[in-house]
Amino acid sequence: MPEAFPSFLFVLKYESLLDVYETQIAIKYVKDTFQKELVKQLDLLRVTAPMFVVPKTGLNDNLSGKENAVSFHVPSIDENVEIVHSLAKWKRMALAKYNLRMHSGLYTDMKAIRKDEEVDEVHSLYVEQWDWEKVIYKSDRTVDYLKATVRSIYKAIRQTSIFIKQKYRFLSLDLPKTIFFITSQELEDMYPDKTPKEREDLITKDKKAVFIIGIGGKLKSGLPHDLRSPDYDDWSLDGDLLIYDKTLDRAVELSSMGIRVDEDSLFEQLHKSGTMDRVTLPYHQKILKGELPYTIGGGIGQSRILMLLLEKSHIAEVQASSWEEKTLEKVKTMKVL
Repeated sequence: MPEAFPSFLFVLKYESLLDVYETQIAIKYVKDTFQKELVKQLDLLRVTAPMFVVPKTGLNDNLSGKENAVSFHVPSIDENVEIVHSLAKWKRMALAKYNLRMHSGLYTDMKAIRKDEEVDEVHSLYVEQWDWEKVIYKSDRTVDYLKATVRSIYKAIRQTSIFIKQKYRFLSLDLPKTIFFITSQELEDMYPDKTPKEREDLITKDKKAVFIIGIGGKLKSGLPHDLRSPDYDDWSLDGDLLIYDKTLDRAVELSSMGIRVDEDSLFEQLHKSGTMDRVTLPYHQKILKGELPYTIGGGIGQSRILMLLLEKSHIAEVQASSWEEKTLEKVKTMKVL
């Protein structure tokens, strides 16, 4: 009995929070572990990627269409360039360039700035994602293939969680073995009087791990579940991966992903969104002419993964960014900074 008492004190001492030094060690361990698991599940090659692109190529992610990219002028080429919002379009071009074999792909450690982001516990101006993309057959453009890929990504997350808990035994996250799938329309039908975010919290608190299929297009209510750029995901074959975060007591989106547009869905979605002006851009022309491979891809939030698996309550605990004064004061009370 006496020998067991000190280990019990050790658990009590650290169960609420890893200190700043220990957190940095844990961050590297989580990132290294998850990347290995992701590569194993999806057969991916790590590549380097740009931090900025030339706007006239059409390669930047326009997100919802309201966000403004950070831009600057490069005198040597006499061009304005934009910091990427994500690499959703660039990756598809890269797959064609690297000529990767069928059902294999690439991933990159993407860094971005989203200056219009509303900063809170899970959002910052600085974005870190594992952006990934893989080559598929046109016949793979189905909901079943989307679900199979989501299960593989979730398996990588869950396996990483198991390894983390073996290393830090005071962590208590228990992810379910399976993920629950639901369409955005089914979710609206289930909670017609709730907002999309309220629906996400309700279904995720119940099921713990959820993938919502079909984001971007309008629902029966006349509103989309969420906004999505019309020129990378096929709105009928995409979705968001949500996990219930018990530390925050809410649903947290870990990944936005989907089967990418083909020539038909690209034209249709540009028309629906009133963005037909993009149709002449080089990237869009390559899709319409069938010059790019059919792909599936997405982004996985690094800070969100870290917050979830290390049971952190604010993104400032796992990410270096610029924070306003009230945020700094808030995290000081958590003994984070």
